[in-house]
Amino acid sequence: MHFCLIIVLLASFSTQAVEPWKTLNLWPSKAPGEKGDIGPEGPRPDRPGQKKKIIRLANVSVPTLSVYKPKKPNGTAILICPGGGYSILAMDLEGTEVAEWLNSFGVTAIVLKYRVPRRKDREKHEAPLQDAQRALSIVRHNAEAWSINPERIGILGFSAGGHLSATAMTNYQKRSYPLIDKADQVICRPDFGVLVYPAYLVDNETKTKLVPEVKITKNTPPAIFIHAGDDRITADGSVQMWLAMRRAGVHSELHVFPHGGHGYGLRPSKDPVSKWPKLVEAWLKRTGLVK
Repeated sequence: MHFCLIIVLLASFSTQAVEPWKTLNLWPSKAPGEKGDIGPEGPRPDRPGQKKKIIRLANVSVPTLSVYKPKKPNGTAILICPGGGYSILAMDLEGTEVAEWLNSFGVTAIVLKYRVPRRKDREKHEAPLQDAQRALSIVRHNAEAWSINPERIGILGFSAGGHLSATAMTNYQKRSYPLIDKADQVICRPDFGVLVYPAYLVDNETKTKLVPEVKITKNTPPAIFIHAGDDRITADGSVQMWLAMRRAGVHSELHVFPHGGHGYGLRPSKDPVSKWPKLVEAWLKRTGLVK
């Protein structure tokens, strides 16, 4: 019985591509600060001995939004930030497969293809944060046309995408690029966050201090954190951010599992951490973020 269930779950996250309802460029022309020194965009080959089949997209200099609409939208939308160490983007494992899951319970999913790899002479997250802020404003600007409630727009990130999500959650007061159009006149604050094995949240020495770009206040949007204790990316980052949010009076939720490692996405395994999507669904419904 258990074996049959695993087969069904694996089939539900097949490699068959799910087509977006709409894809659009984030920027009307060249993205801010781009010098044209990034090579051609494309997937990297699998690593030697790589067991998981993952689309690892490299050299993104033209960021895009891909909108995946459910059959019956419930008004909630989530911007998805795939991980990849700010080097590549795991576009299926932490992108399109996640969009398919969100669509299954009525959430409009928007996959963000942000700029990678890290740009020379810029902070690792500087260009991606510009992309995330611009994306959130575009989604909110188009809320009515896309059947979205402008007060229920969240952000979901994995690994480096989790750091990007945390940075977008805590740096919305000041836009990191000059205003371009009407979309940029709309606030870029996400209404909530879902951070799955987020990286780079604490300093490398003490593992207890949040990095400077993640500044928690009472106005930080609520979040749910998912992490495994044996993750090579320390769970201390999730714990410390959750603690800082609790001290600030921001009601959030934290789940740290003993086993599970890193980079599992939604793909099922024998580890209990792979049941995290149900925990997130329950949190979204319990908090009223999904009606």
